[in-house]
Amino acid sequence: MNINTLDLNLLRLFDAVWRTRSVSLAAKQLGLSQPAASQGLARLRHALGDALFERSGAGVRATPKADRLAQAVQSALATLEEALSASDAFDPLTSQRLIRLHLSDIGEARFLPDMVRALQTLAPGLRLAALSLPHEDISAALDNGQLDLAIGYLPEVSHTQQMPLLEDRYVVLLRKGHPVLRQGMPHALSLTALSTLEFAAVRTHADTLRILERMRWQHQLRLTVSHFLSLPEIVRGSDLAVLMPRNFARGFAAAGELALLEPALPLQDFTVSIHWSVRFDKDPGLRWLRQTIVRHVTDTAA
Repeated sequence: MNINTLDLNLLRLFDAVWRTRSVSLAAKQLGLSQPAASQGLARLRHALGDALFERSGAGVRATPKADRLAQAVQSALATLEEALSASDAFDPLTSQRLIRLHLSDIGEARFLPDMVRALQTLAPGLRLAALSLPHEDISAALDNGQLDLAIGYLPEVSHTQQMPLLEDRYVVLLRKGHPVLRQGMPHALSLTALSTLEFAAVRTHADTLRILERMRWQHQLRLTVSHFLSLPEIVRGSDLAVLMPRNFARGFAAAGELALLEPALPLQDFTVSIHWSVRFDKDPGLRWLRQTIVRHVTDTAA
């Protein structure tokens, strides 16, 4: 085929379908209707002389030719995007740019206050929008520009650039008058004593559920919620305990009425990182913001 006759938008469509394995999701990401995406894919199939994608379950499966083309297409799109963004000067003091961040509820509470304070001085016109996406959607959202950065413990997120922000670990939070605390000082409590606890957990932090399974405490799970922020008040008024990141739990314990225990648990330690797409690695605005966040979080954590 002659590349001069190829609509470059079809390459963006090809890339989106290859990454999402879904024509409907690709259409949604690119702001197209499903018929328009299907018609574009048909044009590309005709031009390349290959089916490219075949139905498979609820989505599509790439043909061998599509898999061979994918890396070259992604590289070409990244080069073009880099060249276009490189010409845009970024001045943090005057920029009015909107930055879209993935943050969980606990991430918003941990990072946003310090970020807003820092940006009010360093980039007063910069705007932030905090979003919370399902973890399986984050890589594609970073790639297609729906998200600029993602911050958190995101082991399910792959094919991204990332930089560690801080080390954390899961601890047990419970009320200070809890019956189990009558068995000894918090630091001296055995796992046998803790095995009598009943727990609340958060769906989005799957490792907390895995820890309960590894400890064979999953049958003591009495409450599952979507977010962490409701749990301290629940724990304060009940005998439920919760596995929670230490950096967050310390604030609740310091406010009173709650005790923090650090027993030796499997999968206890984890790293909170900042993630971005390789496509936008050299975007001057995002590069500046990444460096600012890393520097600021490192300074405040120290």
